[in-house]
Amino acid sequence: MTELHQLYPSIATLPAQLRDEVLTHHATPMDVPAHTSLFEAHQPCQGFPLLLSGEVRVARGAPGGRQLELYRVVPGEICVASTASLFGHAPLAAHGHTTCDTRMLVLSPTGFERWLADATFRQFALGVFAERLTDLMALAEAVAFQRLDQRLAAALLGHGSTLHHTHQALADELGTVREIITRLLRRFERAGWLRLGREQIEVLEPAALRRVAAGESTE
Repeated sequence: MTELHQLYPSIATLPAQLRDEVLTHHATPMDVPAHTSLFEAHQPCQGFPLLLSGEVRVARGAPGGRQLELYRVVPGEICVASTASLFGHAPLAAHGHTTCDTRMLVLSPTGFERWLADATFRQFALGVFAERLTDLMALAEAVAFQRLDQRLAAALLGHGSTLHHTHQALADELGTVREIITRLLRRFERAGWLRLGREQIEVLEPAALRRVAAGESTE
């Protein structure tokens, strides 16, 4: 379990007996293929995932089929939806699926509660929870007050010169519909800021996109 301890140092500091007993009796290793549903909203949380590789996308859905991405979980991080559900003994508030082949160790609710009794692990879990909450508040602010073209421009930045994203994937990430994303992307393309291809977007003028993301005039 060296890999687990490297990714989650707080686990290495647990009392050896507590750590090993939970890993032996209350943890299940899983290899999950890409695009597999891990949990659904309004369902009880069945376990606490600790990612060793891969990525999990967590989102909220609306009755019309629209989705809003809340965050992504990568190795070394924890899932806020799972944490909140287990903390409050409440149904999950979001759904999650793997974006690529993912390896993880899933603690049972009992195992999670036992580790949570340790002050160091509890501090780790609450610390990451607080960071995620700050991110979610920023997301709520962006959805409420920021124009969609600003949010799209921001989503296109920070991934290198070429993004291998479909228009639908961007729509899901931003909580809107594909047609609106396509319209905005074509507007950005006409301005010379990017070039659209099949399931890829080539960023040509990142400085212009940064100005749009910041709400500055591009005239």
